[in-house]
Amino acid sequence: MPSASSPGDALPTRHVIVEELRPFAPGSAILIAVRAAAANLEAHVEEINALNVFPVPDGDTGTNMLATVRSALQEAEGVPTAERTVPRVAAAISFGALMGARGNSGVILSQIFRGMLDVARERRRVNGLDLAYSLRRGSETAYAAIATPIEGTILTVVRETADAALEAAEDDPSL
Repeated sequence: MPSASSPGDALPTRHVIVEELRPFAPGSAILIAVRAAAANLEAHVEEINALNVFPVPDGDTGTNMLATVRSALQEAEGVPTAERTVPRVAAAISFGALMGARGNSGVILSQIFRGMLDVARERRRVNGLDLAYSLRRGSETAYAAIATPIEGTILTVVRETADAALEAAEDDPSL
């Protein structure tokens, strides 16, 4: 089975990621998901860079987001295995993203992670509905952090992702 955490492999399917998450402690499962996100960003960094037109068309949004996610991942991987609870790993991801945020997109991404932490803080395990609510909170936190939010940016992407996740979780709250 392909690994969801190997950046060089083909991108993992939802099924592969879910199967890989099953045997792990809940906090470790979050790490696997963030590794998969980092691999996905890495695979598409140039495409994302090419989409970058606001606020400055400098072509670095994908690069900045990848650096931010890598910083979040590095911080979370520093949590000892025995201490990898959902709140502890989520806090490490949020802190790592904030400290390693690069550019506007990295700062916005760090705020998305911060909002997601608010939901994860009280959870021992995370299901699909929790993930959907955390995405919604992340979206709200990011919008609140921006003086003049502009649609058509990462803000729109995360808001629409949260809406789709909530709709899907209403039908099936499992991951």
